[in-house]
Amino acid sequence: MKKILSKGILLACLGLALAACGGGNTNDSGDGNQATAGGELKIALSSSIASLDPISYTAVYESNIMRSIFDTLVSYNTDLTEIVPSLATSWEISEDMKTYTFQLRDDVYFQPGDYQDGRLMTAEDIKYSLERSLNDSAMNRLRNVASITANSDTEVAIELETPYAAFLAMLTDAGNSIVPQEEVDGWGEAFAQHPVGTGPYAFSEWMTDDYVQLAKNDKYWQSEPLLDNVRFTFITDSNMMGNALQSGDIDIATNISGQNVELIKGNDQLTLAQSSGLSIGYLAFNMVEGPTADLKVRQAMNLALDRTELVNGVYKYGEAKEAYLPLPEASWGYSDEVAQTVIDNSGPDVAAAKALLAETDYADGFDIDLYVGESRVAAATIFQAQMAKIGINISIRTVEWGTFSDTVSSGKAPLYIMGWSWYPDPDFFLYQMLDSKQIGALGNGGGYNNSQVDELLAQGTSETSDQEERAAIYQDALELIVADVPHLDLYDQDIIFGLSNKVEGFKVRPDGTIVLVDETTNVGLVQ
Repeated sequence: MKKILSKGILLACLGLALAACGGGNTNDSGDGNQATAGGELKIALSSSIASLDPISYTAVYESNIMRSIFDTLVSYNTDLTEIVPSLATSWEISEDMKTYTFQLRDDVYFQPGDYQDGRLMTAEDIKYSLERSLNDSAMNRLRNVASITANSDTEVAIELETPYAAFLAMLTDAGNSIVPQEEVDGWGEAFAQHPVGTGPYAFSEWMTDDYVQLAKNDKYWQSEPLLDNVRFTFITDSNMMGNALQSGDIDIATNISGQNVELIKGNDQLTLAQSSGLSIGYLAFNMVEGPTADLKVRQAMNLALDRTELVNGVYKYGEAKEAYLPLPEASWGYSDEVAQTVIDNSGPDVAAAKALLAETDYADGFDIDLYVGESRVAAATIFQAQMAKIGINISIRTVEWGTFSDTVSSGKAPLYIMGWSWYPDPDFFLYQMLDSKQIGALGNGGGYNNSQVDELLAQGTSETSDQEERAAIYQDALELIVADVPHLDLYDQDIIFGLSNKVEGFKVRPDGTIVLVDETTNVGLVQ
């Protein structure tokens, strides 16, 4: 077997330079003062949540809370360039890339719950949790697994059905967090509101649409958390979030945009932390029914789209750039060549869009619903005005996240705008959003189905682990995808947080995840 040491796997450098403005430095928040133990950190998320169960979460908002409650077998380092140990101390991969054998820590305890008193975690818990994800995940966050075997209390072996080059990256997903079976069985579906894991902070309270409260886990295996409590609050209005940071009601504001960028830069008590990100925004078509099942309709809408106007209208302070592929530029699978073909066949060209629409059954236009969350209303409004120029009358349906997720996953949204943020491996974008096996999940809510694309996406993870060879396969897939126009890719976003200078040790990550304690991080407050 090929030995993978506990130092982890060095991945290709992403070239994701972190930049900070205001009172902080490049990677860490705070002004250099030493954080002291204690206190409550208040973090604002830009959306409310629906579930804290690893198998049913669907949004980064939920995973940003879950990262403090749960741990995974392995994890990414801060800049997403290396996969490092977490609950596993080391691992071996067989020569055929099908068997992964993990050595586990022997000092990890679950947080006490209603159905167990904080017992020791063993390989059986790894087996149970990953099998649960494999069978029941709402977004298929674990796949291609043939069997999971607990060889001993501290060793687990995972046999894959076929070689899968992105398997370790998949195991870092919060959806594959480790949970105690007693709590899942005891709570049933209500486990989603009463999560228990092995993470640095334990669940305390959830006030729907208001906040989730966490408390320090005194028996955390990695290092003693500095904070006594963490409160995640939900502030969907960006101006209100900025005001809350300015007034000191919160310590960390996420998804900073608009005038808040300049306001934070101008406040010497705050830090603007900005990173080139792995986050895209796109409009997806219903590919199965309605006007957008017609390729020429989709092409006409692409010709009518003015990306520059849309991006400049939504992101006036340099928070994003125009996008042309269902991959962020920071992904090593991004293809400038394919992106150029999209640019060459895009608008804005209203006359050409009308001419193409005239070749369809919808020459006089049509009425259609567009589903968005609150944070996407500005983009939807600009898009609505652009499509009106060719007779397409869009009704914007603004819904909360749970309704949005259910509507999109079930294929009931004629159009929808959403964001996608994951890891640098293109599999986590292209498979999740565009493989036919993901129809019925949130990623492929439009019902896109192209067997040639499916075949190429499978080749991208099974035929080779060489990154250049995989990138060539993904380029072939991208060429087919953009020709089908299942998406109008709109913008490639930076990750921007606003931080109080009282916060010490917080690091902005390219995927926007919030990690408060790990091997190199222990966020605290300067008292």
